Amino acid sequence: MQIGLLGKTNVGKSTFFSAATQTTAQIGNYPFTTIEPNVGIAYVKADCACKHFGINHVHQFCVKGTRYIPIKLIDVAGLVPGAHEGKGLGNKFLDDARQAEVLIHVVDASGSTDIQGQPVPAGTHNPLEDVKFVEEEFDQWMKQILHREWPKLTRELESKSGKIIQAITQRFSGLGIIEYDVETVLHRLNLQTKKPLEWNENDILSFVKELRKRTRPLIIAANKADLCHDLGILDELKKIHDTIACSAETELLLRKAAKAGLIDYFPGDKDFKIKDGVNLNAQQQRALDLAHKIMEKIGGTGIQDILDSACFNLLKLIVVFPVEDESKLSNKNGEVLPDARLLPSGSTAKDLARTVHEDLAKGFLYAVDAKTKQRVGAEHQLKNGDVLKIVSTLSRG
Repeated sequence: MQIGLLGKTNVGKSTFFSAATQTTAQIGNYPFTTIEPNVGIAYVKADCACKHFGINHVHQFCVKGTRYIPIKLIDVAGLVPGAHEGKGLGNKFLDDARQAEVLIHVVDASGSTDIQGQPVPAGTHNPLEDVKFVEEEFDQWMKQILHREWPKLTRELESKSGKIIQAITQRFSGLGIIEYDVETVLHRLNLQTKKPLEWNENDILSFVKELRKRTRPLIIAANKADLCHDLGILDELKKIHDTIACSAETELLLRKAAKAGLIDYFPGDKDFKIKDGVNLNAQQQRALDLAHKIMEKIGGTGIQDILDSACFNLLKLIVVFPVEDESKLSNKNGEVLPDARLLPSGSTAKDLARTVHEDLAKGFLYAVDAKTKQRVGAEHQLKNGDVLKIVSTLSRG
C-alpha cells in the first residue's frame, strides 16, 4: 500500500512527510529541497478486532482498541510548470509518483507561495491554480506515454486483429493499469467503437484525464490552513476534490512533544493534554498554546484524517486480521491479533491468503471465520473487520 505526496515546491510536503512518518526529511523554504524521494512508513487508523471480542491485548499497533496499520508514504520532488517537458525535476517526479496507488496533493491553502513555489504574501496566490496546474502536468505526462507510440499502435491495430483495450493497457503497464480500467474509460467516453486512426488530440487528452482520475484517486491536503484569514477557500477546493484542512507543522510539533514525554497525544486526536508533573519552559508553553488555537480553528491537525480518508474513502480499503488459531485469535507464538491487512473492497479469502504467502493461496483449502466459527470457501467475500484462519495444503515457506 503506497501513498504519494505530490504538489508544487515549497508547500510543506516534506513537513507533512516528517509529521506522518516521524522520519527526518530535509525541509527548506526554497524549491527542490526534496530531490531524491523520501520513503517512510506512516499509519492509518481503524477499529481493532479486539473491540468486537471484548478483549484486552498487548500490541504495539493497538492503542485502546484503535489499530494503527502501516502504509508506505512517498514524498517526491516538487513540480513546476512544464514538468512533463522535463523542466525542474519533472520527469523524475512523475516517474517516482507513478508508484503510488492514491495521491495526496499538498496545497498551500493560505496562498503564500506562487506557482513556482516562491514565498509571497499570504492570500496573494490562488490555491485553485495549483490544483489545476499539477493535474495538467500529470495528464500531459500520461498523454506523452500514449502519444509517443500512437502511430505505431494505430498501425498495429489496422494491420492485425488486435484489440485497442489490450494495446493501450500495455502502454500503461508501468503504472499498474489493468484492462478493466481502460475498458471502463473507453465506454464512459464512447470511444470503444471509434477507430484509433480517427482519434484527435482532444480524444487522447480526454482519455488520459479520465484514466488518471480512475487509477490515481486524489485528495487535497489544504496545508497551512491555520494561516488562512478566511477558510472559505476550502469550499472552493472541495468542489474539485475531497479536501481536508491541515497544519503539517502543528502535527510535527505535537509528535515531537509527545515523543519527548511532554504531552499525551495520539495521531488523529482533536486535542492534547500536558502530562501531569511536566513543567514547560516559556517557549514550549507558547508553542503548545499556539498549537491548541490552530487545532481549535481547523478541527485538529488534519494529517491523520487525510491518510485515513485516502485509504478508506478513496480506495475503499477494508481491514482484515489473519490468524493461525481462530479460537485464541493468535499466531503460533501466541500473539493475539498479530497482523492487520489492508485489502480492496470485494477481496476474497484466497486474496487474503495471497497477501500472507503465495503458497497459502496455491494450496488453499478453506478458511475459518473466527467471528462465526464457520468454514468459508476461496471466493468468500471479506468484510471490514473480519478475522480469518487460512487452512492450506502448503504451509508458509
